[in-house]
Amino acid sequence: MANVNIDARKAATYDAIVIGSGISGGWAAKELCEKGLKTLVLERGRDVQHVTDYPTAMKNPWEFPHRGTVPLATREQYGNIRSFMREETVHWAIKPDEQPFVEEKPFTWTRGYHVGGKSLLWARQTQRLSDFDFEGPARDGFAVDWPVRYADLAPWYSHVERFAGISGNRDGLPHLPDGEFLPPIELNCVENHLKNTLAKHYKDRQLIQGRCAHITKPTETHMMQGRGQCMHRSLCNRGCPLGGYFSSNASTLPWAAKTGNLTLRPHSVVHSIIYDDKLGKASGVRVVDANTLQMTEFYARIIFVNGSALNSNLILLNSVSDRFPNGLGNDSGLLGKYIAWHNYRGKISAQYDGFQDKRADGKNPSNGYIPRFRNVLKQETSGPASRFQRGYAVGIGGGRGSNANREGLGAELKENLLHPALGPWHVSGWMMGETVPTEQNHVRLDPSQKDKYGIPLLVTSAGWTDNDDKMTEDFITQLTEMFTLAGFTNIQAVDTHSNPGSDIHEMGGVRMGKDPKTSILNKWNQVHGCKNVFVTDGACMTSTATQNPSLTYMAFTARAADFAVRELKKKNL
Repeated sequence: MANVNIDARKAATYDAIVIGSGISGGWAAKELCEKGLKTLVLERGRDVQHVTDYPTAMKNPWEFPHRGTVPLATREQYGNIRSFMREETVHWAIKPDEQPFVEEKPFTWTRGYHVGGKSLLWARQTQRLSDFDFEGPARDGFAVDWPVRYADLAPWYSHVERFAGISGNRDGLPHLPDGEFLPPIELNCVENHLKNTLAKHYKDRQLIQGRCAHITKPTETHMMQGRGQCMHRSLCNRGCPLGGYFSSNASTLPWAAKTGNLTLRPHSVVHSIIYDDKLGKASGVRVVDANTLQMTEFYARIIFVNGSALNSNLILLNSVSDRFPNGLGNDSGLLGKYIAWHNYRGKISAQYDGFQDKRADGKNPSNGYIPRFRNVLKQETSGPASRFQRGYAVGIGGGRGSNANREGLGAELKENLLHPALGPWHVSGWMMGETVPTEQNHVRLDPSQKDKYGIPLLVTSAGWTDNDDKMTEDFITQLTEMFTLAGFTNIQAVDTHSNPGSDIHEMGGVRMGKDPKTSILNKWNQVHGCKNVFVTDGACMTSTATQNPSLTYMAFTARAADFAVRELKKKNL
């Protein structure tokens, strides 16, 4: 009988375990498998195979029986969940009983529980952080100092950009470093008009084409991945059968599988990480099978936690032992605290009566981007920006709609549909503000309520601050001014008062830092008190900056995986 137990444990033992298969989990799998480690990737949701499991990717509008609307009976199954409630994307939504949570304050938590996670659902915007961001907390007196600087991450940004495929311009902006870019997607005429207006009236504001994870000119590396050029279909949330945008499913997971070192296990809900008090390190993870509800244990020498920010917090908080009675690595008592996100409350729209002889040529899967211009070099001491800390970036999109005439029959109807009357140009902008992490904004485990897997419910306690309110007011004022200078009309700027988390950029709770007394992770994304556990998703972020964060997660993950393998070879783990 003893031999049976030994054999069973051996069969469940790997060199590395990765929790989560999304953007950062996929990168962990790729890097670890490439370096020769037998790697188990655990995904709590169902399997999604690239190309074959995108059921609506190639459908035309008339092929949806409800014209895109989700039938009432189906919507009722999802309760008050609104994410992906369209006929073409409802297959990505999760039902309330999958993972209920306690909103102590209103919070929007969007999850991607399937292989590939939110890498199939993201907005694909990829900007590097700069030293203005990494030095921000120490300079401005909030949070704690980052344990890294731009020079530490720059080569890893380049590493992931070349593999993922990032299009963009080399804009030469010190607060938004350039990267390894494929040819950019062009701005249209109304966006260029706003760009020229800003250049004429401001020294500190630039409108650039957003850097985005779309292949505009495939390299040999992309062709080796089996990926093709983005065709500007702008149907990205359905899943891209061309692999035109970066996702774990199209890129990192297949690459990892080619090594022969990958084991991918869907329907695997991670309950907790096992800490071995005798060894003084983590030995594996406990997993609940989503179909049978049976508990299984898997073992490994190193563990990467990439469950997405809030779920990674939940897993660590639920990983209790004699050594860590309050959660794995929680010697500082800060696990789950200093949760932050991005402020997308500010929105603006307008129209432009010029360029009546022009229309956009095709669709744009990306958008324009105004990098942060408030409190960049230092905290301003006078003027409107002195009223709040940090700042915001702005997404910009313009286009021209049509008013199709559906009258007539035969050739007349065909002509009306093919050559519709065009409306005026429209332009919109949206705010991407940095929220300042505070200890009060946190997540914790409910002491009594558990989900169907026997895992404590996560309590979210996160709200807006006065700083967020003032920043939103400034966005409305400044964007209204910019749009007015550009000659736009019918300008409508609003504070949507959307819930925290609506941006889908949750960060923090397992933050990096130099001092174990004020952080959970060191500069290698390694848990201070448990050296063979690494956290490289959004949970690791010390502060949020204003850039879309996914590229930074990828770079941190590749860097940490490289370090972990080197430490394994030195027998330090």
